[in-house]
Amino acid sequence: MPFGLASRCLRYKWGDELQVKVNKLSSTKTQLPYDYYFLDYCKPAKIVNSAENLGEVLRGDRIENSVYTFKMRMDETCKVACRTKLTPEAAKNFKEQIDDEYRVNMMLDNLPVAVPRSRRDESQPPSYEHGFRVGYKERQSTGQNKGEKYSINNHLSFRVMYHKDPETEDTRIVGFEVTPSSIRHEYNDWDDKNPRLLTCNPSTKLTPNAHNPQEVADDAYVVFTYDVTFQTSNIKWASRWDTYLLMNDDQIHWFSIINSLMIVLFLSGMVAMIMMRTLYRDIANYNQLETQDEAQEETGWKLLHGDVFRPPINSGLLCVYVGTGVQFFGMTLVTMIFALLGFLSPSNRGGLMTALVLLWVFMGLFAGYSSARLYKMFKGTEWKKITLKMAFMFPGIVFTIFFVLNALIWGEKSSGAVPFGTMFALVFLWFGISVPLVFVGSYLGFKKPAIEDPVKTNKIPRQIPEQAWYMQPGFSILIGGILPFGAVFIELFFILTSIWLNQFYYIFGFLFIVFVILVITCAEITIVLCYFQLCSEDYHWWWRAYLTAGSSALYLFLYSAFYFFTKLEITKVVSGILYFGYMLIGSYAFFVLTGTIGFHACFWFVRKIYSSVKID
Repeated sequence: MPFGLASRCLRYKWGDELQVKVNKLSSTKTQLPYDYYFLDYCKPAKIVNSAENLGEVLRGDRIENSVYTFKMRMDETCKVACRTKLTPEAAKNFKEQIDDEYRVNMMLDNLPVAVPRSRRDESQPPSYEHGFRVGYKERQSTGQNKGEKYSINNHLSFRVMYHKDPETEDTRIVGFEVTPSSIRHEYNDWDDKNPRLLTCNPSTKLTPNAHNPQEVADDAYVVFTYDVTFQTSNIKWASRWDTYLLMNDDQIHWFSIINSLMIVLFLSGMVAMIMMRTLYRDIANYNQLETQDEAQEETGWKLLHGDVFRPPINSGLLCVYVGTGVQFFGMTLVTMIFALLGFLSPSNRGGLMTALVLLWVFMGLFAGYSSARLYKMFKGTEWKKITLKMAFMFPGIVFTIFFVLNALIWGEKSSGAVPFGTMFALVFLWFGISVPLVFVGSYLGFKKPAIEDPVKTNKIPRQIPEQAWYMQPGFSILIGGILPFGAVFIELFFILTSIWLNQFYYIFGFLFIVFVILVITCAEITIVLCYFQLCSEDYHWWWRAYLTAGSSALYLFLYSAFYFFTKLEITKVVSGILYFGYMLIGSYAFFVLTGTIGFHACFWFVRKIYSSVKID
C-alpha cells in the first residue's frame, strides 16, 4: 500500500466472512518482536504472509492469516480453534514469553485488537491496551507445587463493533476488542472433527472465573477456544481510530510549547538587542571613523574583516556535514508536511518509516548541491573526493551500527531482524539512487560560480588574543546546546514513549510547532554566541557555529539514558544494547540536523554584518 493512502473503507453484508489476521508478539521489556507462530498457537492449513511495506518490515511487523474467522453479525460462543500438545520446547517458549510480558497483536479490517482496561471509576472514559497478554504467572506458597505457576490465555472473547448505513444494509467495522482468559477445558473423548467440551458448549456463554486456569506444562494438552459478539455502534468509520489515539495529556503538550516559546522569546529579545542596538551602533561607529589612528585604537569584530572568511581546518569535512544536515532538514520538513496533511496516520502502518527512508534517499540531490557550493567557496578543487565522502560517510556509519544491531536481533531469533531481501533493498536505495543523486547535486553545485566573500581575506593570519574562560570553545559549545534541547525535551518524552512503549504517535501538529521552535532556537543561540566570539576577536567560527547548535544532541543522548533507567523495564543485555544503539543513531542524526541549522544561521549573520561596514 503506498504511503500516501489511508486504509480502504470496506463494507460488509450480513453473513460475510471476516478473517482475523495476526501480527508480531511484542514486549516493552525486551523490545524484541517475535512472529506469532513462534509460539505453539493454532495454525491454519496454509500460513499466508500479507505483503508488508518497507516501513512495516523495518518495524518488525509480520502479518499473517489465522484460524480465527467470523461471519458478519453472527454471534458465536465456545468455538473450538484447535487442540495442541505442548512439547517441552513449546512450554519453555510460552513460559519465557509470559515472563517477559509479551503481548499478542491481532487485526480485523486493519484495526488492531484493543483490550479494555478495568476501571475503578465508571464515570471516566474507557481506556485500552494494545494487544492481549500471552498469559500470566502466580506465586504459589502452599501445597506441593511451590514456586511459580504459569497460565496461558487460551480463551478469547472478541467483540466487534459495527456502524450500520441507514440507507443500505451495509455495515462497516468500527471497533475490535478482546477479553482474554485462561480456562482448563474438560472433555470426555476428543474428536478433531466435532470436538465437544464439558466446560462450555455453543449454547452457553462461558464464565471464565468459574473454571481452573490452563497451566503451561510439558506434554499438556491445551484447547484454544473463542467467542465473538457483534454490537452496533454510533462511532463513524472516519473516527474509528479515536479509541487508540485517546490522549488525556494535551495540556502537557501545550505546556511544552509554552515552555519552548518562552525560550524563543528570551533568545529573540537578545538577538533583537544585538542586531538593533549593538550592531547598529557598531556599524555606525565603524563607518564614521575618519583617521587611521582612530581605526587602530578600535577593537571588536570589525578588526577581523581580513580573517573572518579564512577557510577553516578540515573544511572538506565541514562541507560533508553541512550537506548531510541539509539532506536531513529536507527529509524532516517534507515528512512533517505529509504527516500534517494526514498521509501518515497510524492506520497506515509503516507509512512514516517508508516515507523517511525514501525522502532521505531523494534529498541526496540537495545534499550534494549544498556541500559542493560551500566547498567551492573554500577554493576547494577535489569535488569528486568530497562528493564520495558525502555519499558514504553518514549512511556508512549508520548502516554499520544498524547491521551490528540487526545481527544481535537475528541471534535472538526475533522477527525484528531485517530479512536479507530488505537489507538488499536498502543497499540498492543507497547505492542505486542516493549516491548518483548526490553526484548530480555536487556537479550542479560545482558548476555554479563560487559564493563571493563580502570582504577580502589577508594573506597572513591575525594573532588571536587570550580568551576569557567563558569564551573557551568547549564551554561555549556545551552552553549552546542546552537551549535547543530545552525547547524540545518535553515533546521528546512523548516520541520516546511511542517508540519504546508501543504507543501511537499522531500529534504531528504539536510536533511541527516544536520543530519550528527548534529551528529558531538553534539559529538564535548560534548567532548570539557567534557575535560574542567575534567581539572577543576570535575568528575561528565555522566549526564552532556547527558544534554549538549540534551539542544539543549530547543532551538528547544523556536524556535517553535517563529515560532508559527511569521509564523502561528492560532487563536483557541485548535489548539494552539495541536501545542505546538506536538512540545513538537518533542522536547522531539530531547532531547533524541542529548543527547545520546553526551553521547556516551564523553564516548568514557573519556575511550580513561584514557586508554592512565600509572597509578600505
